[in-house]
Amino acid sequence: MKFRNKWRMSFPTPTNTFLRWSRHLFFIIGILALGYVGFVLVDAKLYQAYQTWRFQQDLDGLKPSVGSGDLLPPVPAEADRAKVESLGMAGREGSPLGRIEIGAIGLEVMILEGTDEETLRRAVGHISGTSLPGQAGNVAIAGHRDTFFRPLRNIRKDDEITLTTLNGSYRYRVDSIRVVEPEDIEVLDDSDDAVLTLVTCYPFYFVGSAPQRFIVRAHRSPA
Repeated sequence: MKFRNKWRMSFPTPTNTFLRWSRHLFFIIGILALGYVGFVLVDAKLYQAYQTWRFQQDLDGLKPSVGSGDLLPPVPAEADRAKVESLGMAGREGSPLGRIEIGAIGLEVMILEGTDEETLRRAVGHISGTSLPGQAGNVAIAGHRDTFFRPLRNIRKDDEITLTTLNGSYRYRVDSIRVVEPEDIEVLDDSDDAVLTLVTCYPFYFVGSAPQRFIVRAHRSPA
């Protein structure tokens, strides 16, 4: 009897086979997921490093024409779009626009035009249809809460934000920080003043698709 029981147990049942292969499958999926996350992070870092280097080279190339320490004048509200594009300030989706820096929270990242998934995977994105840096109106920039805009969780009122483009450098000071619902798109409405709006998802450590939006609003400081 004991021999027969042992002999029966030596053959895997369909259930045991399924569980064993399921474990192997989940293990492989986990390895692939980790590999993809690693690739995304490395790709973003390399892209940022290259674009930062390239942008700095372009800025250095402008210095002789503007004088030591001088900045190009702000773009007028009615500036010709072609001129703005020629200065590297706007263009096709995913093209470099400039750099955003917030020293108080250790944030420094390149800005690209647009907010498609590939753009936000590699940088923060200028929301199309909103003003460009240097223009009057509302300049809106979006980023992911779990990558480049994660430091925004530490931002405070009166912190200084600097936007640097090939057309000049513009400083903003934080006026307000609030959380809104995704439908509250009036935060992107145009303004008579020169303002900056930063947008990311909230809560910062929420698992899955975050239900709200974290909004930072700043006004441009006098030159």
